[in-house]
Amino acid sequence: MAKIILTGDRPTGRLHVGHYVGSLRRRVELQNSGEFDKIYIMIADAQALTDNADNPEKVRQNIVEVALDYLSCGLDPEKSTLFIQSI
Repeated sequence: MAKIILTGDRPTGRLHVGHYVGSLRRRVELQNSGEFDKIYIMIADAQALTDNADNPEKVRQNIVEVALDYLSCGLDPEKSTLFIQSI
């Protein structure tokens, strides 16, 4: 049976060192370990879109910021599938 991970973050703003220490660093380690067959990392925007229905542009910008933060900390789209929940 394939070993699969699904994890992610809500796009409430830029990620910070707490995100890195708490989860992003470990995601990069798991991605590079070869232990899992598939790794899916979601930008979980559905609730953020509901909470910010009057300002969807804020959510769109936060999605871009989170995606850039993912890439800058070492998540590799060649090894992990990065996706936006609402798309």
